[in-house]
Amino acid sequence: MTGNTDSSRVSTLLNRVHQFYTSLAEPFVGREEEARVITLAIIAREHTVLIGEPGTAKSAMARRSAELINAKFFKYLLTKYTEPSELFGPLDLNALKEGRYVRITKGKMPEAEIVFLDEVFNANSAVLNALLSIMQERIWYDGYTEIKVPLWTLIGATNRVPEEPELEAIYDRFLLRQYARPLPENRWGELLEAGWRIESGKMPPAKPVLDMTTLTEVHKLVFNVDISGIKPKLLRLFAVLEERGLHLTDRRKAKSLKIIAANALLEGRMKAEERDLIVLKYIAPKDIEDFDKVNIVLSEELRMPERFIKELNDIKANVKEAGRLVDSMRSYDPRLVDLFRSLKIAKSRILNILKETDDERVRALANETLHEIDELLEKISYKLGM
Repeated sequence: MTGNTDSSRVSTLLNRVHQFYTSLAEPFVGREEEARVITLAIIAREHTVLIGEPGTAKSAMARRSAELINAKFFKYLLTKYTEPSELFGPLDLNALKEGRYVRITKGKMPEAEIVFLDEVFNANSAVLNALLSIMQERIWYDGYTEIKVPLWTLIGATNRVPEEPELEAIYDRFLLRQYARPLPENRWGELLEAGWRIESGKMPPAKPVLDMTTLTEVHKLVFNVDISGIKPKLLRLFAVLEERGLHLTDRRKAKSLKIIAANALLEGRMKAEERDLIVLKYIAPKDIEDFDKVNIVLSEELRMPERFIKELNDIKANVKEAGRLVDSMRSYDPRLVDLFRSLKIAKSRILNILKETDDERVRALANETLHEIDELLEKISYKLGM
């Protein structure tokens, strides 16, 4: 192929990746981060675990990701009583009579390309041992037989971070981790609308945007991304995280470059930039409280507009909540004074953000939020008779 043809094909693949991400996130309100972490795992051919209470769309997102690739999908809820045969298939009794040890794997995990295991850390040792080799080597040891499996990505779900020493190895195999928090109050209205569309059958089914052959091409692109420029900063971040008590195993450090390169691809680039290091927020956390700690480190160390956008969105959500409170308060309510002061502080912070950034998205959001604050300050002033 000519250079132009190669460039055209790369562009097509990058567009497909972005289309996969947007299609995956589309039906789910407020689950853009979960869609991104699943997308990165699939691009890099790694595994991810979604941590959070039931009902946060984990299973639905895993199934949709398989539908968008037209991949063979397997889903199962694990308990301590789950038998290996439930995942890997029952023994073929006719073959056993002939002295052959064979499992009937049709429709089971050994034939799947995308796997979703709910409550993955509830499995017993027999299942966990099998999963370890499958996740790491893509090999299933059935008795004395080594069987290569087509597993591409395993998506796990759990409502807890495992603390048992015997679960550390399998927890570390999940390179990407995401804390799927319940939606905040300001998104409940959107959730109702989306839920109604889904329940009434008005949400169109997922149409494949990739296939396994194309996905293999995308995966190979990961190793063509130029990562040379971000290595010094990455090493610096490893050191800072360690200083803050956030330890990454050698495996996680070594594999992090794959996810950084995958993020560059998702953003439509063949060269990694400092902003791609934000993916450490999926790699570094271990315990639930680590997710916020890692975000703080990254916001301090990376010069990224995303951190301002997140902060401004948080301020905007708080302003909307304050607005509802103000509407419910009577004139001269003493709480109005506290709200007035808080809004003044928020306004000062936004003005400082405007001084720190030239990013158009940040400035637009900042000015929009300032306008909402000014309107609310005026309403409070009226109620206080100022």
